[in-house]
Amino acid sequence: MAIIKPFRALRPQPNAAASVAAPPYDVLNSAEAAAQAASNPHSFLHVTKSEIDLPGIADIHIPEVYEKAKTNLEAFRKEGILLREEKPCYYIYELVMQGRQQTGLVAVSSIDDYEKDIIKKHEYTRPEKEQDRINHIRTSGAQTGNVFLAYRDVDALNELIEKWKTSAPVYDFTAADGISHRVWIVDDENTVSNISDLFNSSVPFTYIADGHHRAASAAKVRQSLEAGYHDNANYFLTTLFPAAQLHIMDYNRVVKDLNNQSEADFLRALYEDFEVERMPSAFSPTHLHEFGMYLGGQWHKLTAKQGSYSEDPIGVLDVTILSDKILSKLLDIHDQRTDKRIDFVGGIRGLQELEKRVDSGEMKVAFSLHPVSIQQLFDIADSGNVMPPKSTWFEPKLRDGLLTHLIYE
Repeated sequence: MAIIKPFRALRPQPNAAASVAAPPYDVLNSAEAAAQAASNPHSFLHVTKSEIDLPGIADIHIPEVYEKAKTNLEAFRKEGILLREEKPCYYIYELVMQGRQQTGLVAVSSIDDYEKDIIKKHEYTRPEKEQDRINHIRTSGAQTGNVFLAYRDVDALNELIEKWKTSAPVYDFTAADGISHRVWIVDDENTVSNISDLFNSSVPFTYIADGHHRAASAAKVRQSLEAGYHDNANYFLTTLFPAAQLHIMDYNRVVKDLNNQSEADFLRALYEDFEVERMPSAFSPTHLHEFGMYLGGQWHKLTAKQGSYSEDPIGVLDVTILSDKILSKLLDIHDQRTDKRIDFVGGIRGLQELEKRVDSGEMKVAFSLHPVSIQQLFDIADSGNVMPPKSTWFEPKLRDGLLTHLIYE
């Protein structure tokens, strides 16, 4: 069963929450982070993307960057922008995007659970991305990035959390992107105990929805710490959402070339595994095994033919069908994690971003996909398999800076 604990969050003063809260470190590049934080000295990007305060550096992974993150975090505490909770608490975090509400529980989850696969994974991680977060956590002493976990709904937990939300939140603001954020502090000892007990009795597994690198990095930091460090390092920062609350968006692909084929030859080759239909406008798939393709200024609908894919948990995924029958078979792209000819576009950017990337000449062809379902994610993780890279895109994103977990006291 899943082990979670309350924790003493490092968090903003209520009147500073909106200015501190920042997008996750991995959805912005350095230039975008610098632009967003330029007029906001309290943005948490000064901690998570601290290279923005070291202009002119050629490598954002040098020790000075991580030391700057530590210095900036300490300065926020000294200035009173961030405060430390007096006792361990749980936190309820609600996000509202375009009228859709999503509520999760912020807690620290057991690294032992992660290593024993009670916390299940569905993606491989990349060593260089792990090392970046390892360095950041070890130097700053803080887990600043949330790991987004999902679990199968438990009615008693849902009821308890909704009841607590009738009280006043400590934070309530709408960010510049229109997403609303509200946070409640669960500090009643009986309620805290009930939440812990319900997870321990009714939630056999949790599933990483987003944050595989953050979770892996926290585990490796714990492994690397010498004896005597505080127990906090045995846990990592998570927000846990019941499955019914979650919305997975499409995660689309763009490719630089057609592997030395003409457009006509590429289209003919597609007919072996797909029904191909010209579309009058941008096409977003509405059913599994449908794909949109934008090539030469024209949208097409591709429908995978029966027998062109397997029915096992991985083979039935649209990202797998695309990988096997188009990217690998026709375009000679076999490792999407390392091949520089392919890029990924989150569904939040819309189909117009796919058209833009192709029409500019940067890319040759784009593919839109039907989103993976949360049940497919659970099935794959339960089977011990992993999805192709960049299979899921979750929105809305949790903000960094509202709740931070310190691993050193």
